[in-house]
Amino acid sequence: MKSIGLNLSGREYKILIGSDLLSETATLLREAIPCDRVVVITNIDINRIYGKKLKKHLESKGIESLFLELPEGEIHKTLDMAAHIYPQLINHFAERNTPILALGGGVIGDLSGFVAATYQRGVPLIHLPTSLLSQVDSSIGGKVAVNHGGVKNIVGSFYQPRLVIADTGCLKTLPEKEFACGMAEIIKSAAIGSSELFRLLETNTQAVKDRSPEVMEDIISQTATIKAGIVCRDETDRGIRNILNFGHTLGHALESTSSFSQSHGAAVAIGMCFAARLSVRLGLCENETALRLEKLIADFGLPTNPKDIDPDKIIEAMHHDKKVSDGRIRFILLKRPGEALIAENILKPDVLSMLEEMK
Repeated sequence: MKSIGLNLSGREYKILIGSDLLSETATLLREAIPCDRVVVITNIDINRIYGKKLKKHLESKGIESLFLELPEGEIHKTLDMAAHIYPQLINHFAERNTPILALGGGVIGDLSGFVAATYQRGVPLIHLPTSLLSQVDSSIGGKVAVNHGGVKNIVGSFYQPRLVIADTGCLKTLPEKEFACGMAEIIKSAAIGSSELFRLLETNTQAVKDRSPEVMEDIISQTATIKAGIVCRDETDRGIRNILNFGHTLGHALESTSSFSQSHGAAVAIGMCFAARLSVRLGLCENETALRLEKLIADFGLPTNPKDIDPDKIIEAMHHDKKVSDGRIRFILLKRPGEALIAENILKPDVLSMLEEMK
């Protein structure tokens, strides 16, 4: 098991990474928060695979548990769904010290975090991420949010968990499409923060695709370390943390304009290719860098170009996004593998022109 500490002005929590950690949840949980009762928020599929085993484990250690099973999908990450959860917490007599355990992927983590942050002005949050994407990205850093009005993550806050338990054994049951989505965030982290990890992914592509336990634990730990280091420097996303949005300016717009039928990982993959090509056009990076990134993305079965898009609608969606300031579109651009920069004033004609090229 690997442990990564995230220290935010005296508020510290651990990110634990290793195989079969769900079977140690009670012990690990009590080391962070003394408790004898928890609420587990999950979805139908994850509950079917892990719910019964986790509930039995918790009860064997004297921890009473209420499992709340939600429908699957980004489309359900809404205020209405949060409103559906609150009465169940009240009826269960959940108190301010009753932990909420988020068992699932990014949608469950975001929604559970939003509920934990707002119920009784904040209850303890524990992430049990089961997807690759949530293990390397969404469970780390404290962003919690729901979608509203067709805009992704527009209602939310920052609310740090008390603990993250990333069981790499969960990746064995992860569908290929979901695995690829997680790889998009790993590639993103390598592109902005580690040329060594970028090269490792290039030279060990097959071992990663085979989900070798040793390789996966290593790259998950490296990716989590990159994000944790950035979050510690800028918890509330006012400066350097913006580089974690590489690929997300276009990515979120693609998700929103597709009514969230486009997966997050695929959208971010396309967004990274777009940003890399824009970087080349603006003279910020070599064409070879963009080609290496596109090849790596394609090697993991992710798309590099958008399909059936309306550039004007994409621009409109971008202007609803948090990455717009004073009407200017903010992009994270690439200089070389492992190094990115924040560009605050990308012009609309440049974006439209590049979108037309990629159609």
